Amino acid sequence: MQQNNALEFISAYNIIDARLRALYRGKGNLNFSDLVRRCADHNPIVRKYEDDLVFCAKLRNVIVHNSTSERVVAQPCDDITQLMTRIAELLSSPPRLKELREKQVTGISSKQTVEEALIKIAKSDYSNLPVYRGEKPVGMINNRRLVRAMGSLLSEGGVLEELLSLPCEDILREEDLMRYYRILGKETPIQDAVDAFADNRKLLAVIVTPRGNWGEPILNILTSSDIPRLLKFLED
Repeated sequence: MQQNNALEFISAYNIIDARLRALYRGKGNLNFSDLVRRCADHNPIVRKYEDDLVFCAKLRNVIVHNSTSERVVAQPCDDITQLMTRIAELLSSPPRLKELREKQVTGISSKQTVEEALIKIAKSDYSNLPVYRGEKPVGMINNRRLVRAMGSLLSEGGVLEELLSLPCEDILREEDLMRYYRILGKETPIQDAVDAFADNRKLLAVIVTPRGNWGEPILNILTSSDIPRLLKFLED
């Protein structure tokens, strides 16, 4: 079996190299080892196998630069070849959001009052509440939106009871979805959800739907408190 290991090893190495360059988004022409170190800061799969990948980079250089068409100077052992193949598979077909255990999504009707929304948030301990018109989500209520609605009302001389009696749909703002939420499909890699929080410090939640479109059924809601769980899932 080992006589074919060099070819399998180099093939896996090339796949990994291409995936790392895609992850690093083409920022500079780094060698493989430097690329691994940079990507390890952001990708838990690379971080887990960081030292193995750097070692394999040296082995690859020995094979490529010292072999001839008639003689392969070194044959990687089965374990190393299988490891590189496994890493290539993980980077090419990473775990998807659909593999996560779905939470019970707590929502509220657009016609229910702000007071009812506050009570539901307090009882559920969820700070991001989907608002539904029928079965279709039409917006998100969160602590930030509630505070702003209160502040706007009080600054105009209103009383809190006025806000509490309003239907939830009256305080929804479309821009909140663009600014504070990211909508991803269930087939999206879990790493994309982790990256979404790193890319937008104001992000309140990642909303998971079947195809990544707003208006579809909400399958899961991930917040920054889920990041440790997501990273552990990726590393395991």
